[in-house]
Amino acid sequence: MEYDDVVRGRRSIRGYKPDPVPKSLIREVIELAMRAPSSLNTQPWNFYVVTGEVLDRIREGNVERNLAGVPESREFRGHGAYQGEHRERQKQIAAQLFEAMGIEWSDKERRKDWVLRGFRQFGAPVSIVVTYDRSIHGGDIGPFDCGAVANALVNAAWSRGLGCVINSQGIMQSPVVREHAGIPDDQVIMISIAMGFPDDDFPANAVVSQRKPVDDAVTFVGFGDAS
Repeated sequence: MEYDDVVRGRRSIRGYKPDPVPKSLIREVIELAMRAPSSLNTQPWNFYVVTGEVLDRIREGNVERNLAGVPESREFRGHGAYQGEHRERQKQIAAQLFEAMGIEWSDKERRKDWVLRGFRQFGAPVSIVVTYDRSIHGGDIGPFDCGAVANALVNAAWSRGLGCVINSQGIMQSPVVREHAGIPDDQVIMISIAMGFPDDDFPANAVVSQRKPVDDAVTFVGFGDAS
């Protein structure tokens, strides 16, 4: 696929076929993603690729603890609830997804089930947990570099027929993830990425999130009247 086709065509996939993903294909995707830039070439990232019964245990623990009211324990810094235009964009994509799935805003049970799908990694056959070395914990560069490699990973996967969704719900209960995935204490859990072959019959997979105009995001400085 051409680069532009990958970037413009990629979507967040929330419904997957049950087909297993070959280990060799996952290695190929990660190898390509690791060409992402990092600060001073430090490459602080590591990947724990989980599938099968181990992933099932993580799903179960994630859901059970959240339903029991156990406070979330994600290991990255949060910012609280979104406000203003950020909240409006959050509501917009939720409305698109609910419309695609036929979920009414008033239907609390189906909305709850949708949230629980996130805790279950959307039923994906593979979860990739991205971590970084605790020796650099406390600064913002390590998480920034993990963002770069996560973006590269989902695009590399898309170019090879795989779908992904970057998903912090899957690491909502980090002790569960750490225990079952065998993540040592010298790693900080940054994010998880659900991966698998997209189910083309799953309505939400057709949703394309909207992007704000370039002119709303970009300030050109020093260009004069040049076009």
